[in-house]
Amino acid sequence: MQQATKEELIYTVIASIPEGKVASYGQVAGLAGYPNNARLVGRLLKMMPSDSKIPWHRVVNSQGKISFPEGTPKHREQREKLIIEGVTFNKSKINMRIHQWD
Repeated sequence: MQQATKEELIYTVIASIPEGKVASYGQVAGLAGYPNNARLVGRLLKMMPSDSKIPWHRVVNSQGKISFPEGTPKHREQREKLIIEGVTFNKSKINMRIHQWD
């Protein structure tokens, strides 16, 4: 049986994040078995096809912030998707104690 690639493992972890929860880039990398590979998670998310069903919007930075620059269309899209799922913000930060996937 063929072993899953690093990319497949990372996408599998992202696909597993439940609605209403978020995970940090580093958390995703660690759960996939690749701690210290947070930047790889970010790169893979950038390369994802726009029609992907993987919930990319549930991955945020370790401070609970959206990584896209504030005010950009992608930032607004990610924030709206999270709010629809019940994720709450205090200004620009998500309360990770409440919403972080564990």
